[in-house]
Amino acid sequence: MEAAEQTIVRRARLRIGLLIGLLIGALLLLAGGISYAVLVRSQEAQIQRELEWGTEHGTIAGPPACSWIFQYDGTTVRTGTNPPPPGFPLSGALETVAATRTTEVTTVTRNDTTYHVRTEARGDTVVQAVFDARFQLSDRWHLLLAFSLAATVGLLAAVLTGVLVSRRAVAPLAEALTRQRRFVADASHELRTPIAQVHTRAQLIAQRARYDGTATNLEDLERLIGTTRRLGEIVDDLLLSARLAATPTNRAPDPPVDLTSLVATTVAAETERAAERQLTLTLDTPDGPLPVPGVESALRRVVSELLANALAHTPAGGRIDVTLRAAENCAEIVIADTGEGFDQADARRIFDRFHRGPGSGDRRFGLGLALLQEVVTSHHGGIEAEGHPGRGARFTVRLPTTQTPINSGGAARIRNTLRP
Repeated sequence: MEAAEQTIVRRARLRIGLLIGLLIGALLLLAGGISYAVLVRSQEAQIQRELEWGTEHGTIAGPPACSWIFQYDGTTVRTGTNPPPPGFPLSGALETVAATRTTEVTTVTRNDTTYHVRTEARGDTVVQAVFDARFQLSDRWHLLLAFSLAATVGLLAAVLTGVLVSRRAVAPLAEALTRQRRFVADASHELRTPIAQVHTRAQLIAQRARYDGTATNLEDLERLIGTTRRLGEIVDDLLLSARLAATPTNRAPDPPVDLTSLVATTVAAETERAAERQLTLTLDTPDGPLPVPGVESALRRVVSELLANALAHTPAGGRIDVTLRAAENCAEIVIADTGEGFDQADARRIFDRFHRGPGSGDRRFGLGLALLQEVVTSHHGGIEAEGHPGRGARFTVRLPTTQTPINSGGAARIRNTLRP
């Protein structure tokens, strides 16, 4: 497994471990929150019961230092032997209850603690019971601290456990993907040589058949040559696809590729073929280099595949225009033809793998355009298709540019037209 794949696997393991840890930590926090809520509710209920008992019987069963009883007869407030805390009794509550004869329950926070106060009318007097909840607050704090520590320890343990579990869960998948890519690459390499040999031998036999063979045999050989050519193209597609899949998105920057030179040489290689098919092929490029970061062989494949597609689907007498221009922060390659075209509703599906449009006949199985989209996307660019049945197709490729200069010696602006 390559270093890039190992990095991806490690990140996947870490993510899985963190997700498991967060899940377990959330469960611990949920359990702690429920426990805390139950404790607070039970303490509040117990305190209210103590206060009700105190106002009814004139005494509280709680600790002496945490409870006080005050009795008010309208003029005088009587207190017990336990000295009250500062600010008590609550005179306003005593006078209000004495006037309205309604029970008042309140909470007062002062002196670094919380006091629960119940003021109630009893006969001719008003009784006020005060309860200091400092011990209950301390119990709550200790519970929160214990659950926080447990959640932290549980989170760390869960993360470690998740990493160990994810190691076993992710490793087989990563290994399977690595084997799959290796198989595609190996199969492509192994198939290229015999396919090239078959193609060469078929060409030699076809040349001999032109002089001493029958027309039927010559036609069969031409079909054989076309078949081996398509097989070679499919192998090249598989090899390039495996290379792109094995290349991480955060790979080191590639050296800049001069699109001006690349497009010009690719179009020049197809001029003879265009002439044989009686097609007009034009090329319009900038005056100088137009560099983009990327893999030169992959970008050359994009241009050659789009141009081959236009040549294959443009009838004799048609026209193919190849334009390279610099746009805002990107380079645009436009290949437009006057051929068969396609339904615009099918524009997105033509980039699907192995998609074959209606009436595709002997067209390729769809891996080519799908691979082009992979190539362009891996270069952080985009590709668009526009077509009209019977009125041609137009493909636009956009690639981000770079400011790195290329020592290519310059390229003059080309307006090359090849007519039948």
